Amino acid sequence: MEKVKSNGGEHDNLAYDSTLDGPPVYKNDDDYRTVRPSVVSAFGHDTLDRVPNIDFYRNAGSMSGHRAVRPSLQELHDVFQKNGAISVPDTVEDDCEGSDGTPSDDVESAVHFDSGKGAVKFGWIRGVLVRCMLNIWGVMLFIRLSWVFGQAGWGLGIVVIALSCVVTTITGLSMSAICTNGVVRGGGAYYLISRSLGPEFGGSIGLIFAFANAVAVAMYVVGFAETVVDLLKEHDVLMVDPLNDIRIIGVITVVLLLGISVAGMEWEAKAQIVLLFILLAAIVNVFVGTFIPPTEDKKSKGVFNYDANIFLENFPPDFRQGESFFSVFSIFFPAATGILAGANISGDLRDPQEAIPKGTLLAILITGITYLGVALSVSASVVRDATGNATDLITPGVSCGGSAVAACELGYNFSSCAVETCKFGAMNNFQVMTLVSGFGPLIIAGTFSATLSSALASLVSAPKVFQALCKDNIYKALHFFAKGHGKNDEPLRGYILTFLISVAFILIGNLNVIAPIISNFFLASYALINFSCFHASYAKSPGWRPAYKYYNMWLSLLGALLCCAVMFVINWWAALLTYAIEILLYIYVTVKKPDVNWGSSTQAVTFVSAVSNALSLTGVEDHVKNFRPQILALTGATRTRPALLDLAHSFSKNYGLCLTCEVFVGPRVETLAEMNACVEKNQQWLKKTKRKAFYTAVAFDKFREGVETLLQASGLGRMKPNTLMIGFKRNWKTSGSEAVQSYVGVLHDAFDFEYGTVILRMDQGLDVSHIVEAEEEMLKSAKEQQALESDFMSNGVKAKGLFRKSRKSSQQVLTTRVSVCGPPPAQVAKMNEKLVQASAQFKTKQPKGTLDVWWLFDDGGLTLLLPYILTTRKKWKDCKMRIFIAGQPGRSELDKQEMTSLLQKFRINCTDIIVIDDIHVKPRNESLKKLDDMIEPFRLHERTKESTQVEAMRKTQPWKITDDELDEFEEKTNLQVRLNELLQENSKSANLIVVSMPIARKETISDFLYMAWLDILTKDLPPTILIRGNHKSVLTFYS
Repeated sequence: MEKVKSNGGEHDNLAYDSTLDGPPVYKNDDDYRTVRPSVVSAFGHDTLDRVPNIDFYRNAGSMSGHRAVRPSLQELHDVFQKNGAISVPDTVEDDCEGSDGTPSDDVESAVHFDSGKGAVKFGWIRGVLVRCMLNIWGVMLFIRLSWVFGQAGWGLGIVVIALSCVVTTITGLSMSAICTNGVVRGGGAYYLISRSLGPEFGGSIGLIFAFANAVAVAMYVVGFAETVVDLLKEHDVLMVDPLNDIRIIGVITVVLLLGISVAGMEWEAKAQIVLLFILLAAIVNVFVGTFIPPTEDKKSKGVFNYDANIFLENFPPDFRQGESFFSVFSIFFPAATGILAGANISGDLRDPQEAIPKGTLLAILITGITYLGVALSVSASVVRDATGNATDLITPGVSCGGSAVAACELGYNFSSCAVETCKFGAMNNFQVMTLVSGFGPLIIAGTFSATLSSALASLVSAPKVFQALCKDNIYKALHFFAKGHGKNDEPLRGYILTFLISVAFILIGNLNVIAPIISNFFLASYALINFSCFHASYAKSPGWRPAYKYYNMWLSLLGALLCCAVMFVINWWAALLTYAIEILLYIYVTVKKPDVNWGSSTQAVTFVSAVSNALSLTGVEDHVKNFRPQILALTGATRTRPALLDLAHSFSKNYGLCLTCEVFVGPRVETLAEMNACVEKNQQWLKKTKRKAFYTAVAFDKFREGVETLLQASGLGRMKPNTLMIGFKRNWKTSGSEAVQSYVGVLHDAFDFEYGTVILRMDQGLDVSHIVEAEEEMLKSAKEQQALESDFMSNGVKAKGLFRKSRKSSQQVLTTRVSVCGPPPAQVAKMNEKLVQASAQFKTKQPKGTLDVWWLFDDGGLTLLLPYILTTRKKWKDCKMRIFIAGQPGRSELDKQEMTSLLQKFRINCTDIIVIDDIHVKPRNESLKKLDDMIEPFRLHERTKESTQVEAMRKTQPWKITDDELDEFEEKTNLQVRLNELLQENSKSANLIVVSMPIARKETISDFLYMAWLDILTKDLPPTILIRGNHKSVLTFYS
C-alpha cells in the first residue's frame, strides 16, 4: 500500500494536545499510517480513515499501550479534494461475526403487526390540528360562553380563559416532550406515559383518561340536545318536557355517532372536515353580526352594536344563583379538554412525533384567541339582562340609574330585571349567539357542528385509548376489549362500552352537573401527564431523551400542582375520590407486576441539573429596570487587548453577558484552520483567568463583514449583546482609506442595529499582540532549552551557563520584536513596558481619584449607567463620580438643580455636578491648528484646484474631506475641539473619563472627518471612554 505523506505541516491535527506529548510523527513509523487488514476487508479498499481503536483514546504516556494519532479532518478533506471521490462498493459482505443470534427481550423491538393493508393514516393537520380545534370548540362556544362572561364579567372571564389556556399549554408542552421520546403507536396519552414511565403510571392514567373521554361524549351530546330543545321550545313542539327531551335526543344522537365511528376512521375524518367548515362559518358569522345594526326586536332582547358603556358595565363580575369564580371556571374548563384529541389517535397518524406537538400547540393558540375574541365581542354588544319587550322604553327626561344604566342610555328600561328574572340577556338566554350573529340559523348549525364534532372526537378517543390499555394486558380482566376489527384495527367492543357509559351520563341530562365531573377527570389526567414529564426529567431515566426540547420540568411540576389545586377548588370530594382511585390503581399495578418491560423513570435514582436559566429568560419581556449591559467586545484574541477586556468584564462582571470577539480577515481557506485552533485556546484562557466571558470568532474576507455578522448573530434568546465595545483606532492617519472606512462602518452598523456603542482610548494604545507573541516565543524557547538542559544533565554535563544564555536571548526577543523600522531596542522596550503597565491598569484596584462623566447628550442613560456600574465594583470603590453637563450662560444653578433632582430620582450618587456654560466659546487658535494639521493630508481643497482635477480626485479619492463639508459642519467640528480643551482643564487628573460620543450622519460626514472628531476630542487625556446609547431608556425612576 502506498503511504500518504505529510504535506509539510500545512494541515496540523488541531485536536491533538501538544502540551501532553510531542507532535504526531508519521515519517518512518509504519504503525501510524499503515492500514490494518480489517480496514481493507471492511471497506474493500485502502483508505486513510481508521476504524475505531482503543489506541486512539489512550492518554499520553499510557503504560498499557502505545498512543496512536488518528488523521485530522483537514487531512481527510484535502485528500478527497485532490484525488477525487473514493469508490465504495454498493454492498459489503457481513459474516455476522460476533453476533450471538439471541433475540431481544424488549417487546418494543418486536415487529408491529398490521392487521390489514391500506390503513388510513393522517397528517398533522387533519389528524391533530383539526381534531383538537373541533374538540375544543365545543358546547361552550355558542351555548355557555356568554353566560360565563355574564357571571364573571369580561375581567374575570379573561382570567378564566387564560387559566384554562395556561393549564392546557403546560400540559401540551409536557405531552410534546413525552410523545417525542421514542416511536409512538396507538393509545394516545396512555401509550405515551406508559412507555416513558412504566405500567404503574400508564395503567392508572389509562383507565381514568378513557373513562373521562367516555363521559365527555355525554357532556357534548347534552349540549347538542339542549340546543335542539331550545328550538323545540320556541316552536312549542316539546315531546315530553325539557329534561326528558334532552335525554331522548341525546341517546338518539349517540346512536348515530356510534354508527359513524363504527363505519371507520375514514368516514369519521370526512365528517369532521364537513363539521369544521360549518363551525368556521358560524364563528365568522358572530363577528360579522356584531357590526350589523340590530333590529328593534334584538335591542329589546339586549343585543346592540359595540358600545363602550355596555363594555364597561360588563367588566365587573355579577355572580348569581350561588355561582362563584371557580364554579364558573368548572363550567368553562371542559371547553379546553380537547387538546389530547389528536394524541388519542396516535396509531392513525403518519408521524405522531411531529404531528402531536405541532398540531396540539397550534390548536391551543387558535382556539384560545377565538374564545377570547368571541367573548369580548359579545361583552361589548350584549347587556346582562333584558326583558325582550319592545315597549320597555325610557320615558324622555328620566335620568338613568340603577343596574341597567347602559341599556337605559340606549333608550331601553330593563330595570325590572333587578327584581324579577328576565328571559333575555347574556345571563339568561343561552341562545345569545344566535341573536348577535348576522344569520341566526348558521349559529344553530355551528352549535350542532361544535357539539357533534367534540362528541365524535371523544367517542373515537375513549375506545382507542382503552383498547391500547387492554392490549398491554395490564388489567387481565379487561383483555376482552383488546380485540380489533378491520384494516384500522377498530375497537368495536370499546365503542359499545363507551356508548353505554355515555348513555348513562346522558340520562343525568343536566350539563352543569356533568361539567364539574369532566373537569375533575381531565384535570387528574393532565396532572399526571405533567407530573410524568417532571418525574422523567427529574429522575433522568436513561431512556428519557425527548426530541421536543421546549419543555421545562419545573413548569410541568407547576402545571401538575395547578391542576391538583383547581380540582380541589372545583369539587373537593370528587378530587379526593379521583385521586383515591388513581392511587388504588397504581398500587394494584405495582403489586400485580405485569409482564412488561418498557423502562421506568422510577428505576432511575440520579438527580439532574437544573434547567438552564437562559431558557426561562426567553419567556420574559425586557424591562428597563432589569437592563444590564451585555457586552460584545472586539478584543481580538483574548490576550490581545487586556485593558478593553478588563473594562468590559467590569461592566458585566458575573451578572451580564460578555463576548470577546475576534475577526479573522482573509480567505476562508487560509484563516479557518487558525480560527478553529484559537477557539478552545482562548476560551480556556478566559476560564483560567476567571473572566466570566465567552470567546467567539468568525472568518471573513473583510473586517466589517465579520463584525456585522457578530452584531446580528451573537447571543441566544434574551442573552444577546446590546452594547458594542471597541478600541480607538490610533493609527487611522496611516492605515489607509479602506481600513478607516471599515472602522467607521462598524460604528455605523452598531447604530443601525441599535447597539449601545463604547470606544476606549488610551494614549499608550490597547494592542499588545506583539508582546504576547514575543512571550509565547520566550516560553517556547525556554521549553526547548529545558529539554536541552535535561539532555545535558542526563549525560552528566552542567548546563547552567547555557540556560542563562538562552534566557538572555529570549528577553531580547521581547524588546526587539517590533523594532523593525522603529526606534532603538532600548526605546522599544521602554514603550512596551509602558504599554504593558497601561494594559493592566483596569485589572488592579484603582487609586483614589475621580471618575468624570461628561453627560452631554441624552442617549437613554447608558452614558451615566456604565460609570455608575463601575463605581459598584470593588476595584473602583475609591473613585468618586463627578457629573459634567452642558448649560446655558446665566442659568447654571438652575441646570445644576435639575440634574441633581434627576440623579436623586435615579438613586445615583455623585460627589459633584459641574455645569459647563462656555462650551459654545470658539476654541483657541492653537487647538484649531492641531485639528487642521490632523486633517490636512485628507482634504480635497477643491476651491484651490481646477475643476477637472477636482472631478478626477473625487472619483479616485471619494473619501477626501471637502471644503464644503468643513464649512457645513464647522460648528460641530469646533465643538469637539472645544470639548477637548475643557476636558484638559477639568479632567486631566481623572482616573477615567466618560464622554458622550458624537454621531456622524451616514453619507453626510466623511469617515476621515469623523475620525478626526473622535481623535481631537480624546487627544492627550487619561483613559477615555466615548459612549453613545441606542436612545432607549436604560434608567428609570419608577419602582
